[in-house]
Amino acid sequence: MARATFGVLLLLTICYQGIWAAQAPVKLLNDGNRIPVIALGTYGSADDIAVMRQAVFWAIEAGYRHIDTAELYRNEEQVGQGIADALQKGLVRREELFITTKLWNNHHARDQVIPALRDSLRRLGLDYVDLYLIHSPVAQAANGTFEDIDYLDTWRGMEDAKKLGLTKSIGVSNFNSEQINRIINNCEIKPAVNEIEVNPTLTQEALISYCQSVGIEVMSYSPFGFMVSRNRENSPPPKFDDPELTKMAHKYGKSTSQIVLRYLIDRDTIPIPKSVNKERIKKNIDIFDFSLTEEEIATINKFNKNVRVVDIVKWKNHPYYPFNKP
Repeated sequence: MARATFGVLLLLTICYQGIWAAQAPVKLLNDGNRIPVIALGTYGSADDIAVMRQAVFWAIEAGYRHIDTAELYRNEEQVGQGIADALQKGLVRREELFITTKLWNNHHARDQVIPALRDSLRRLGLDYVDLYLIHSPVAQAANGTFEDIDYLDTWRGMEDAKKLGLTKSIGVSNFNSEQINRIINNCEIKPAVNEIEVNPTLTQEALISYCQSVGIEVMSYSPFGFMVSRNRENSPPPKFDDPELTKMAHKYGKSTSQIVLRYLIDRDTIPIPKSVNKERIKKNIDIFDFSLTEEEIATINKFNKNVRVVDIVKWKNHPYYPFNKP
C-alpha cells in the first residue's frame, strides 16, 4: 500500500546551460541525510562499463542526483569520471549528488572495511560517498570460498567508516528481516537503507513492510524484473506489452517502463533503473508528474511469483544465505 506522501521533501525543475530537466524528489533517511527517490543503476556488461562515464554524465544532465555503483561492478572509475565531468562543466556541485557504493563479500572483517572503502573512493575520485552498503551478508575469500565472519563484525566496520566521515550514511543490501533485526539489536548506528530486488514478479511485500516499520528505506534493484530479457526460458510475465500495464500507460500518457518505476515509488521504495541509452535515461526519470492509484498498485502486485532475477545458487549453503526468509 502506498503511503500518502512517501516522504517527499523536494521536487525541482532545474536548468543548466539552457537544458531543462526534472530533478528527483528526496526523502529523509533515519540518520537525517536526504536521499533522492530514484537512482541510476550502473551494473552491467563489459560493454556497459566502456560507456558508463558518458551514461553517468547524461544522467546528471537529465536531473539524476543519485548514482548507484559497487566494487563488484568494476566500474567505479568510470562512474567517477562521469561525475567529475559533470562537476567540471558546472552541472552540479558535489554536495548536490548522492553517491552509493558497496562493500564486496571478500572484505567482511572489521579491519577490512575502511581500506576497501578508501579503495572505492580512490577509484571514484571522491573524498566521501553518501551511502555505503554491505553488498550481502555472505563473507567470502577472494577465491570465492566461504569465510566464517559474522556480518555484525562487518557492521562495526561500517560504523567505523561513518564515524570517520568516509560515508555519510551506511546500510545493507540483500539482507532479510531477521538479519536486519539482529543488526538493529546489536548496533550503535542503525542501517539507513536495505537495497533489495523488487519488481512486479518479486514484490517483496513482507520485507518492504518490515523495513518501513523500523524506519529503513528500501532501494529496489532490477526494477523491471523479467520485462527485460534475462536469457531464461519460461520467464514469468509481465512483459513491456502487457495489457494491464499498457492500459495504465495509455491513461497517464507514459510508457509501461515508466508505469513500473512509478509503481515502485508509489510503494515508497527507491528504484534503480540501469541504462546507458541517453533517451531511456531521460525517460526513466520523467515519472514525477503522476501517481498510480491503490487499485493499480494492487493490480501490479498480482504479477508476483516470488521469482528472482538475482538468486546466487552457490551461496545457498552459507549460514547467512539471505533469500530463504522474508
